[in-house]
Amino acid sequence: MAAALAVAPHAANWPLVRLGLALLVVCLVASANYAINEFLDAPYDRHHPLKSDRPGAQGLLDGRLVLVEYLILAACGAGIATQINFPFYLASLALLAMGILYNTAPIRTKDKPYLDVVSESVNNPIRFLLGWFAVTGDFLPPASVLLAYWMGGAFLMAIKRYSEYRRIGDPARAALYRRSFTGYSEQSLLLSGFFFALCSAFFTAIFLIKYRIEFLLTFPLLAVLFTWYVAIGLKRDSAAQAPEKLHREVAFMGFAALTFLVGAALFFIDLPFLRALMEPHFIETGAVLSGHP
Repeated sequence: MAAALAVAPHAANWPLVRLGLALLVVCLVASANYAINEFLDAPYDRHHPLKSDRPGAQGLLDGRLVLVEYLILAACGAGIATQINFPFYLASLALLAMGILYNTAPIRTKDKPYLDVVSESVNNPIRFLLGWFAVTGDFLPPASVLLAYWMGGAFLMAIKRYSEYRRIGDPARAALYRRSFTGYSEQSLLLSGFFFALCSAFFTAIFLIKYRIEFLLTFPLLAVLFTWYVAIGLKRDSAAQAPEKLHREVAFMGFAALTFLVGAALFFIDLPFLRALMEPHFIETGAVLSGHP
């Protein structure tokens, strides 16, 4: 949403009530996806050292009630989405569709090595689209920012998988909890996270340079955040396993807040001298080596 306000044409003229409706839709659709996720993951969660205590893993959930809850949440979310605009409605349906593909057989991408990370993290650009279309349904966002957001989410998910794999400590037991772990190792998970981080940085740089050069100043902060998150993932009982526990990493959260504030400030600060970075320049060697034989 913030990106749309910064770079989308005619983004300033949008009703504030649309923000409330958009947030409600995202909450309803995400809740629908989590409802079926909790139920369908129950047989696997029984093999996880922490998730085995969840109601689903203990067989306390009624599948019929879960289905009713899912249908109500999904229908309400999609219904409200139609009141915003058609592109927003399509994005909300895409988020619901990915929840089905990720969680339900026979496809269940969650069970496929690497595809589990890519298909889960594709929710990031879909959520980005929801925020964007809440502001304007007349223009698509730049592909570079969608790809950057996707690869950034894949990086976070790969590190989460790495932390889970290390936490379980037994490849056979890890495979019982998550079938995709049959195709992973600690090394492959860490390397995939590195790959996704590089891809995210590449696409982020394209977006920053093309659409608002001032955002380039956030790049060192983003690099530190990515590196710091890997350091968190390397801890034995890492908060990366459950992102809702990241608040325990007080210094990291403080630095993330600083990065956000710097980015927010750069929405309003114009630095024309940075535009020189967008022009190719070549320095003559004679100017550098003048006075030398």
